[in-house]
Amino acid sequence: MKIGVNIKIDVKLLDKARFYIGEKGTYANLITFIEIDAKDEYGNNGFVTQEKNKDEDVKMPILGNAKVFWSEQGQSQPRQQQAPQQQYKQPADNFDESEDIPF
Repeated sequence: MKIGVNIKIDVKLLDKARFYIGEKGTYANLITFIEIDAKDEYGNNGFVTQEKNKDEDVKMPILGNAKVFWSEQGQSQPRQQQAPQQQYKQPADNFDESEDIPF
């Protein structure tokens, strides 16, 4: 089964000491726990945290959230609706800027 997950994190919370240099760049290992059939009060299905070493007894901070927006089995989650962008309209030729605004 495939799912589509939107992940949002606060990069300021990343522990840069846990970054490592790889062959093609600098990396941070992140972990997410996702419950496909459960949502929190904000519509998220899980959270994201930074990976820790197995021998560490430290609770890692939550960096952000994970939200399932699509699944292969046809149980797609609705994508978050974006507000329609306002189109700029030219004022009418007879528009009088000196008129009072009615509010």
